[in-house]
Amino acid sequence: MDILVCVKRVPTVGGKIAVTPDGQEVDTRMSGFTISPHEECAVEEAVQITERLGGTVSVLTLGPEAAIDQLRDALALGAGRAVLLETDGREFGPAATAAAIAAEVRSHGYDLVLLGNEASDTGDYQVGIRLAHALGWPVATGIKNLTTSADGAVARREYRGTEESYELPLPAVITVKEGINLPRYPSLPGRLRAKRAPVERSAPAWQPEGLRKQALRVPAVAGHQAVILGRGVDAVPELLRVLGELGVL
Repeated sequence: MDILVCVKRVPTVGGKIAVTPDGQEVDTRMSGFTISPHEECAVEEAVQITERLGGTVSVLTLGPEAAIDQLRDALALGAGRAVLLETDGREFGPAATAAAIAAEVRSHGYDLVLLGNEASDTGDYQVGIRLAHALGWPVATGIKNLTTSADGAVARREYRGTEESYELPLPAVITVKEGINLPRYPSLPGRLRAKRAPVERSAPAWQPEGLRKQALRVPAVAGHQAVILGRGVDAVPELLRVLGELGVL
């Protein structure tokens, strides 16, 4: 089975997320870069499938040359081929991103395309669906359990406490969520192999699209303040009361 996994270079944010003054991008001046946990699970799922059924795993990203680092991270996890759709720095919208990926899929003839369920920086939930529409392939999203065979795939997800199951013929597009598996840690031989591996490149032309981003915003979070229960032994009765309310005592 020939599988393509699409990943995105996103900021590594360990603290408060900030956006640029124009509200159009996540401010990455103080951030490193990585791929999202959804996409790490997509790479792991693809590798596990080919370990069972045979085949190859290719990993693709659309972004600047620096995104090669994220491709090499995926190669170290077990992918065997890397493809960079190199941009000139301008942000591709979801329709243009799906079109660029669709061109790669048509030229190679993959059996299955896996993506993370949504982008971890902007929360977009469109590329997988738009890609499937462009290819005329079936699609299932939000998947946390996947069974594949030479004949097709059974994809399962939970929605409002109910498990939904979808049978898809191949080729197909599937977006997965974190928790579908436990991604492996890259081995030292895997890292060395990834460092030496060639990266195939092409440069899709940027194109405007009908969708237009209004602005990104960081949701307001209610602040939390510490409450002083008292000082010294005088605080003991109040502490016991609070612990009782919490069910600790």
